[in-house]
Amino acid sequence: MSTLLLNLDFGEPPPKKALEGNAKHQKFVRKRRFLERRGFLNKKKQPPNNVPKLHSEPAKKGVTPQVDGAWKISPPPKKKKTADSSSGSERSLDKKASVPWLTPAPSQKTGSLVAKADLLEEFQSSLPEIKSPPTRPQKKKNPQKNPIQKNTPHNSTLARSENKCSGAAQKTPGKMVAIDCEMVGTGPKGHVSSLARCSIVNYNGDVLYDEYILPPCHIVDYRTRWSGIRKQHMVNATPFKIARSQILKILTGKIVVGHAIHNDFKALQYFHPKSLTRDTSHIPPLNRKADCPENATMSLKHLTKKLLNRDIQAGKSGHSSVEDAQATMELYKLVEVEWEQYLAQNSPKD
Repeated sequence: MSTLLLNLDFGEPPPKKALEGNAKHQKFVRKRRFLERRGFLNKKKQPPNNVPKLHSEPAKKGVTPQVDGAWKISPPPKKKKTADSSSGSERSLDKKASVPWLTPAPSQKTGSLVAKADLLEEFQSSLPEIKSPPTRPQKKKNPQKNPIQKNTPHNSTLARSENKCSGAAQKTPGKMVAIDCEMVGTGPKGHVSSLARCSIVNYNGDVLYDEYILPPCHIVDYRTRWSGIRKQHMVNATPFKIARSQILKILTGKIVVGHAIHNDFKALQYFHPKSLTRDTSHIPPLNRKADCPENATMSLKHLTKKLLNRDIQAGKSGHSSVEDAQATMELYKLVEVEWEQYLAQNSPKD
């Protein structure tokens, strides 16, 4: 017959305090066992036991068997200070005596509820910190937006009222120029007018551009009596293509004032937008000020004498394009507000 070996321990049972253990320790054990069942903590690996066991008990969840039939709970990797102190007491008990009943298994219902409550408290404690930052800048931005929304319609109405009173004239002086060109005769019998001089002044009459220009064709008639151009002016004159590109850079995007300005644009081989063109030879308010018919085309010399009380284009030396451009700008200023209001209501189509 086979012999039976029994491993019995007839030692005295531990006192009640040892059985019950520390309350914090029991709480820690319940948390750790719940986390091990959920898979949040890995079981501590132990070396295989070479000593054969008889009547070995099945392994419990969250614990690993040791030699002599004792059950040891693997300590968690990282916990609070309370957990560290309880783990230290557990290790001291294991070293003194490995007794299986020192860590009784609590009921699953109470352990699971306590562990779930602790986990929820940890997650809920972090939620307010995440939600609070986005709400703070919104409170700061709202008071800033409200005055802007209140002021924007008020500011827009003021701007519109100012534009209606003064028209677009208040914004245009920086982007307004006056131009005058002098021509010479080219082609058969000198009947083709070609650009020979161009002068551009700003709103205040300051000269922005004044150059003699060499036409691409042979000059037949210098027209010195009217143009003031002579042969010596063409010696160092700027070629037409270069001068044209320089002039167009100044005119682009600006309001251009001129007298019979279509002739100047024709000599430049250029078409300026009608909405940005002001021709003093076709401004009815200017003719009314000079006591002339509104639809009549008056000369620059006559309007300057009548309204500015100044003589231009006098003598036999010819016209000065700078003088004519400055006179044109001054005439336009006399009716600037009235004419701009009219154009604002009846904008010309390009």
